Amino acid sequence: MSHVWYVSYGSNMSSTRLACYLEGGRPPGGSRSHPGARDATPPRRSVPVDLPGTLYFAGESPQWGGGGVAFYDHDTPGWTAARGYLVTAEQFADIAAQEMHRVPEDGDPLEQVVLEPLAGGRHTAGPGRYETLVEVGRHEGLPLLTFTAPHGAEAVDHSHPAPPYLATIAEGLRESRLWDEDRIEAYVDAVTPG
Repeated sequence: MSHVWYVSYGSNMSSTRLACYLEGGRPPGGSRSHPGARDATPPRRSVPVDLPGTLYFAGESPQWGGGGVAFYDHDTPGWTAARGYLVTAEQFADIAAQEMHRVPEDGDPLEQVVLEPLAGGRHTAGPGRYETLVEVGRHEGLPLLTFTAPHGAEAVDHSHPAPPYLATIAEGLRESRLWDEDRIEAYVDAVTPG
């Protein structure tokens, strides 16, 4: 069973939120339930990750009652606070499927894709908003992988995230980085529009 680091920069930095993708269920403040992964085992561990690149919010979230959702632009200078979870390749594929409103299924080709180095550090699994995989480095010999939109921050209008979504991101920042409320507020203010 091969493992990878799933790197979250949005609401999945919260372990409670991530558990909904692994165990199934609806996140606090959310409106939709998830079926869960084929393997509901919690991540072996997690580490804070500093991503080179920019966090931005765009579109509308059906889960959080509207407002923008987080995306990562690794080509635009900046830095993004993130959290890496040590999960199996199967779990990574199942998290990605649910982010795209699909049900996890056996034979997902993404399981094999993430076990090989991504050509050019990137792989497009489809046209959807979280179907572009980016390898952002390695930790302890395993790839640090995230997914994002196929476009960069400058290609779309930015939208402000809904309060429940921001609260979940803040929870993840507290858990993974032990930041206090002032540090969290400063970070959120720096990355949200307006």
